[in-house]
Amino acid sequence: MNTDKGWLSDAEQQAWRTHLDVSRLLMYQLERDLQPFGLTNNDYEILVNLSESPEHRVRMSELAHRTRQSKSRLSHQITRMESAGLVRRENCESDKRGLFAVLTEQGWETMRNVAPHHVASVRRHFIDLLTPEALQELQTSLSTVADHLHTAHDR
Repeated sequence: MNTDKGWLSDAEQQAWRTHLDVSRLLMYQLERDLQPFGLTNNDYEILVNLSESPEHRVRMSELAHRTRQSKSRLSHQITRMESAGLVRRENCESDKRGLFAVLTEQGWETMRNVAPHHVASVRRHFIDLLTPEALQELQTSLSTVADHLHTAHDR
């Protein structure tokens, strides 16, 4: 790891810019592939979080943390998703100020219908373009960055 605080080397600059390009293009393409279902990447991420949680519910503050959204932005998003019938809010019995986002039956059906298409999109635009060895190397490398960023975020 280069600890010099100077400019990025040509190789570092190329790696950084390639990462930015791939990140933007991949998220753009995945979003385009969700559009026929009336969903955004953020909608899908929320549906995944709720579908994988016990009782298909998560406290709003926890969901904001998981999705790296401000509470205000998440609230607007949940309002929109409520209007579409995908989620609902429920009061927290143990904390009268707390709210849960809860996956509705329509949200669950939407998730079940969209998930295979989303997985196929992820495969087509990412997984299938890399060898198993390259995927493992990428996962190992990016885990180092993710661990660092999670630690920095939680401070």
